[in-house]
Amino acid sequence: MTAFSRFTPLAASLPASVPFVGPEAIERQRGLAVRARIGANESGFGPAPSVLAAIADKAGEIWKYNDPENHALKAALAAHLGLKPENFAIGEGIDDLLGLIVRLVIEPGVPVATSLGAYPTFNFHVNGFGGRLVTAPYRDDREDLDALLDLVRREDAPLVYFANPDNPMGSWWDAGSIVAFARALPSTTLLILDEAYSETAPAGSIPATDALIDLPNVIRMRTFSKAYGLAGARVGYGVGTPGTVGAFDKIRNHFGMPRLSTEAALAALADQAYLSEVVGRIKAARDRIATVATTNGLTPLPSATNFVAIDTGRDGVFARAIVDGLMEHGVFIRMPGLAPLNRCIRVSAGLPEDIDLFEEALPKVLAHLR
Repeated sequence: MTAFSRFTPLAASLPASVPFVGPEAIERQRGLAVRARIGANESGFGPAPSVLAAIADKAGEIWKYNDPENHALKAALAAHLGLKPENFAIGEGIDDLLGLIVRLVIEPGVPVATSLGAYPTFNFHVNGFGGRLVTAPYRDDREDLDALLDLVRREDAPLVYFANPDNPMGSWWDAGSIVAFARALPSTTLLILDEAYSETAPAGSIPATDALIDLPNVIRMRTFSKAYGLAGARVGYGVGTPGTVGAFDKIRNHFGMPRLSTEAALAALADQAYLSEVVGRIKAARDRIATVATTNGLTPLPSATNFVAIDTGRDGVFARAIVDGLMEHGVFIRMPGLAPLNRCIRVSAGLPEDIDLFEEALPKVLAHLR
């Protein structure tokens, strides 16, 4: 296939790939319809009725660009979290902000520290800007803070990624350990603290809002894609010192945020009662997924997220066969990409009817494989 001849050497060296294969692509490739979409950690419970009403009410304003300064959303977040508007950067999901951070910090060949098997989209951005990924393995199915700190110091890495709670394993650390880790980092290393699943995390696992706000080398990432049910709206935000988050203004797409997405986020933030309800439904779904796994001789791992990682007791080949087998029944799930994490499958919390399909299909798939 012929391509333009003057792409940069870096771009020419990269594979033409995406970090994740979406359920839509699987449907096209395999000619199968997804009946239970419980693989991408979206919220099948959807946004609050008040959010849908706000979107409908503001739909007529879609001809307008969004406020390029994101003033209203920054102000609402500041009021909600007890900070100032200048502590926030708004982006098209955490994924967009991750790319901007890598662009701000990383030059070709510069080391970037992360955990082996952690969030692939971050790695995608690092590779895309020519960074050199250096990794520390998970320990006991969670990211190893001591190993990450040693790695940063050994490599003099200017950027380190850590998620709490973690994707893909659902594990978590206590807030005190995270604060100690952040404060032990060199001031020349920027910590990306990905808190996409903060709303579903247990008490005591998320540092207080002001616990790290004095550190210019920490950016905390949050999203409306998970518990708030707005994955398709693409609304994420970073929290940090004004000087650090202000750097985003140098390179971001100032008209990138969709106007209706901003209205949806404002309405979602205002409806905390619905958020509490959904968090309860997520927990109930996690409990049921765990029961299905146990009933079928598999081991669910403790989870602080909106999904459950399930240890299949075998290896990545066996786990992949389960993922593919479930898709034959229209049940879309995912699995971690690298050993030893890929001995697991990962099932997102979903509606009762979604879990019904999973419960029905799993024993059939396992019986076939065994």
